[in-house]
Amino acid sequence: MAKTTRRDLLKVAGAGSLAAGLGIKDLPVPKSAKAKSGDKPEHNHGKMEGPLANATVSFGAWPTDPPLDRFPDLGAPLLPNEHELIPFEAKIRAGGSVNFIIGGFHHILVYDNGTKFSDINATSLLVRPMTAPLITDANHRIYRGLDPLVFPQDRVEVVYFEKPGRFLVICGVLPHFQDGMHGFVRVLGKEEKE
Repeated sequence: MAKTTRRDLLKVAGAGSLAAGLGIKDLPVPKSAKAKSGDKPEHNHGKMEGPLANATVSFGAWPTDPPLDRFPDLGAPLLPNEHELIPFEAKIRAGGSVNFIIGGFHHILVYDNGTKFSDINATSLLVRPMTAPLITDANHRIYRGLDPLVFPQDRVEVVYFEKPGRFLVICGVLPHFQDGMHGFVRVLGKEEKE
């Protein structure tokens, strides 16, 4: 039987305090973190290397025409933002990750292999006063990013892709989705040629 340390108890207490402070009753445990009876929790500690181990996608971008001055810290100006994913299709190997560099009021939603842009239910919404609605369609969704109303608009979210396929990535901000703001992550199998 494993010994419980003071550090382990403090970690659990800290997580519980944070959850209580945020009003969270039950924290979901991802499938990958659930241990089978007698097994250690699953973590991927393998070494992923090479040019397809990681990709970077610009998720929105600030314009330079007309000139934009955000200094000293004007936050996100009420100016048009480039509503694009650049590149439109990122390519990595299974077990790699994508760094989504977010510029502006955007919300990352990633859908499972084979999901098409037309499959998204844009009537499933989170509507709040004084801001654009967010798409909440959970059908085949495998990742939902941070709330852009709560967290800084300019941020990075890193998403890990374990299995091969072509994954749809959209901006969940309804007007951006309606403008066609989406792209794909193509994940190659370990032995698949580029």
